[in-house]
Amino acid sequence: MPSLIHLDGVGKNYPLVSSSLGRLRTVASLLMGRESGQKYTALQGVSLTLEKGESLGLIGENGAGKSTLLKIISGVVKPSSGTVEVNGSIGALLELGSGFHPEYTGRENIYLAAALMGQSRKETESRLDAIIDFADIGEHIDQPIKHYSSGMVVRLGFAVATAMRPDILVTDEVLAVGDESFQKKCIHWMESYLNGGGTLLLCSHSMFHIQTLCQKALWIHEGRPHMMGDSFEVTREYLTYHEEKNAQAVHEENMPLPVGAYRLLKLWLENDAGLSTGSAALGGNLKICGTLHSPDDRIPVALIGIVRADGTPVYGTHSNESAYNPNRIEFGLYGFCVNLTNLQLLPGKYTVRAHAMDPEGLRLFDTLETTVRVTGQTRDYGLCRLEHQWLPGELPPLQGEGWGGDGVRRALPWWRSDE
Repeated sequence: MPSLIHLDGVGKNYPLVSSSLGRLRTVASLLMGRESGQKYTALQGVSLTLEKGESLGLIGENGAGKSTLLKIISGVVKPSSGTVEVNGSIGALLELGSGFHPEYTGRENIYLAAALMGQSRKETESRLDAIIDFADIGEHIDQPIKHYSSGMVVRLGFAVATAMRPDILVTDEVLAVGDESFQKKCIHWMESYLNGGGTLLLCSHSMFHIQTLCQKALWIHEGRPHMMGDSFEVTREYLTYHEEKNAQAVHEENMPLPVGAYRLLKLWLENDAGLSTGSAALGGNLKICGTLHSPDDRIPVALIGIVRADGTPVYGTHSNESAYNPNRIEFGLYGFCVNLTNLQLLPGKYTVRAHAMDPEGLRLFDTLETTVRVTGQTRDYGLCRLEHQWLPGELPPLQGEGWGGDGVRRALPWWRSDE
């Protein structure tokens, strides 16, 4: 049985024009079958296969080529290179209002969109009530959609797609428009669609939606495939990329260390087998080891810190906190190793920093750093996992004197900073 979608080396070029005359020259060149001069490469070298029942998320920055790829798969745009094979009906929710006539009412546009998807008027009439009910736009269904908000247009388009139940559903940022209740309705329908054997191609800037709905993910960067694989792994790398990109770089001058300074000679990470590593599993163990130089052979203090890729501090500790002393290897050379057990850092990329301090732990002399990737799958948020247990809900306890109302401040979610 052939794959539902198969792409091999797909690319798309657009002519570069900066004036009306340039546009005319481009059209003339295309009509005569000649090259149109300078080109902009929007997409290049995309190869993928999608089987029945699979779900693929497309991620990447704005302008990376995601929408272009969806248009090529949907048949809206013809590729400049490569081959595209699609075996099945496609329901495409791309640009807002695509396939809708602005002067027609919502009801009339349902018939129009269904006809474009190959449905007869009789078939559409049998599904009309279900479509209108899912769209939930009330009396606006009989008004021209040129008066609709962007959210209402998406509601109507998604409602048509749900009624048709195509073999392949292609969506471009559908969940980014509309209220929370409609998003939940869409997600519930997509989950039901996938459980019923449907195939989903979802483009979204929400890594939560990609992880929730998609088995695999494709990260497109500057028009090229950058990474493809398990949705958790790809989205984790994508988030790490943005953390590093948005981090405020701290540029420090490389001043030579003074004579007689305590120094860090080596810093490395080990796994349980004692082998050097650059990764650790959520809930596993990670050893941070290093060697220190002491100019006077006194025992130096080692300071360890862990920060996220964007510079957010996560944890720090120093060797003299629990009366630990780095062990003497030879004159002026000391070693240390700290074992982080049951590692509860959420998956992502972290920087491990070690600092050499004087024996009193007052002066910091030298710094080395390395990186570690924490692996695993979780939908928790933040930097670390806290041990927790969900319990049955109850009525609130009686409040003591001095409490106002229920004593709880109504605040925004922690990930929002509108206040």
